Amino acid sequence: MRILSGIQSSGQFHLGNYYGAIRQWVRLQDEGEALYFIANLHALNTVRDAQRARELTRDAALAMFSLGLDPKRATVFRQSDVPEVAELFWVLGTVVPLANLERAHSYKDKVARGISPDFGLFAYPVLMAADILLYGSDVVPVGKDQVQHVEFARDWATKFNVTYVQGYDPQDPLGTKSGAPGILRLPEARIEEATAVVPGIDGQKMSKSYGNTIDLFGDEKDVKKRIMSIKTDSTPVEAPKPTAEAPLYDLLKLMTPPGEFAAVDQAWRAGGVGYGDFKKRLLDTFHASFGPARARRAELLRDPAELERLLSDGAQRARALAAPIVDAVRRAVGLR
Repeated sequence: MRILSGIQSSGQFHLGNYYGAIRQWVRLQDEGEALYFIANLHALNTVRDAQRARELTRDAALAMFSLGLDPKRATVFRQSDVPEVAELFWVLGTVVPLANLERAHSYKDKVARGISPDFGLFAYPVLMAADILLYGSDVVPVGKDQVQHVEFARDWATKFNVTYVQGYDPQDPLGTKSGAPGILRLPEARIEEATAVVPGIDGQKMSKSYGNTIDLFGDEKDVKKRIMSIKTDSTPVEAPKPTAEAPLYDLLKLMTPPGEFAAVDQAWRAGGVGYGDFKKRLLDTFHASFGPARARRAELLRDPAELERLLSDGAQRARALAAPIVDAVRRAVGLR
């Protein structure tokens, strides 16, 4: 089983990135052949400063390795270090229906929030599909908001195969009966339902776009300030606290070790403990959970040459997997 996922280098890593993606990625390293990339081409849609783009790409690599991605068990690389993805992006785009892009959830959401509707934003799903299809991925771990993109990748891979593979049967994508397997493999999305949406300090989904994050590697004072500013209601100290629409409760449930959460839950429902005390508990849990990763990041930061070596090695391994697929695509469409 080949596993593929990526994350944009468009901001600092936060709790949502870890619980919504990285934690699952770490587990999946032992379930199959895992590839994880830093989506720095996608990030160009929002990061328009070259130096800042380089810094965020580096920070993403530091975070991924610090949080448990092992270069011996997974292939970790920069998207831009695999030029074949841009070629597949274009070839795939020639069979993509315009109507698909017009109804993409991410495009409509970002335009509604005032982001400029340029080509990069509009064509984002095509590049994401190229990311997925270039390596023959079987499984793509994604959040709920990204499932549509995996569905697009499947649809477009099918259309490409029907167009260019003689005898291809969409009902038999592996060619078991027809003897004509597709060039582009159809991937499956995988969602971890329990942590698909991580609440931000304002109760919305935690996102760089909303400015409501708790950064994993932020300054200690800023981390404390963020946690202490988590949105709560006016329930008095002595009263039981509501569990619905309560981001502080949701974060405690998410981050507290299972064996310890029962006591937290009981105190929350019983009353007699104020929100401030629960926020202090969350702050302690944050440092207990991510203190080791923060220390590992500091070590890696002192050896930039080693970080570059790890990324370059990952890119070479990724390109080796992509080579036969992109060669078959070139031959199928007449570029070879």
